[in-house]
Amino acid sequence: MSDFEHVFETPPPGAAADWTIPQDWRDYTEVEHRTWSTLYARQMQVLPGRACDAFMRGLDALPLDGGIPDLALLNEKLNALTGWTVVCVPGLVPDEVFFDHLAHRRFPSGQFIRKPDQLDYLQEPDIFHDVFGHVPMLTDPDFAAYMEAYGKGGQRAASLGMLPNLARLYWYTVEFGLMREGEGLRIYGAGILSSATESVFCLEDPSPNRLGFDLERVMKTLYRIDDFQQVYFVIDSLEQLKRETLQDFGPIYTRLKGAETIAIDAVLPTDQVFTRGTQAYAAKGGRFAA
Repeated sequence: MSDFEHVFETPPPGAAADWTIPQDWRDYTEVEHRTWSTLYARQMQVLPGRACDAFMRGLDALPLDGGIPDLALLNEKLNALTGWTVVCVPGLVPDEVFFDHLAHRRFPSGQFIRKPDQLDYLQEPDIFHDVFGHVPMLTDPDFAAYMEAYGKGGQRAASLGMLPNLARLYWYTVEFGLMREGEGLRIYGAGILSSATESVFCLEDPSPNRLGFDLERVMKTLYRIDDFQQVYFVIDSLEQLKRETLQDFGPIYTRLKGAETIAIDAVLPTDQVFTRGTQAYAAKGGRFAA
């Protein structure tokens, strides 16, 4: 789920009624498989010691090295672990389609992979982001339950006009979440896990704020889609994330209705502060500023 616009209003030619398309794994070229392998190797240089244990266990459990994975083989292992499968879709899909897939433990993935000259930045999520970044976390039972609950909650939020608030929750957890683990912070968000540069920036750069996760605070906080984040929210555990999402959001939506949004760089008196960032990166203009 993102702020990007989907291209089609109805399933395009070749797509099923639920917007799924064949992966056509045999049609990937040698260059495309090599691009996956290059991205995979880069991430494996930076993620050990930075990615959370659940993600690293997921990598070990799934066939993700050696080129673009064949989803038929990957789904056999994933489904046996948590009942999830990955389905290919023709790019970004309408919110209601996205939520329906998640609610039925199907994770929508782009079918294409970025070009070799797009290794560091790609606006629309590709199969590397979607499968390498997201799917290992779906091998964890607590995170798998969270994602299913999010899909079901999205259907309700859409009917109540609360999608912007729910999108912020997705952004700051599923895409750009950090968690406490061991003696420090670790990554579980796919937007970070699939980026070699942000994997380092999110944990080690003095620029961003790193704040304790508070559900309503997160749902009011603005975010940016085109650069490194100015704030990261830290959960205590994946079980906490699941527990907070399984509660009734009705009273929360009542409190959030008409509430002021929170600036992306704000630190509030009520925040649990792990790091009060300098915001120097954003002040320099971002996009990998020196």
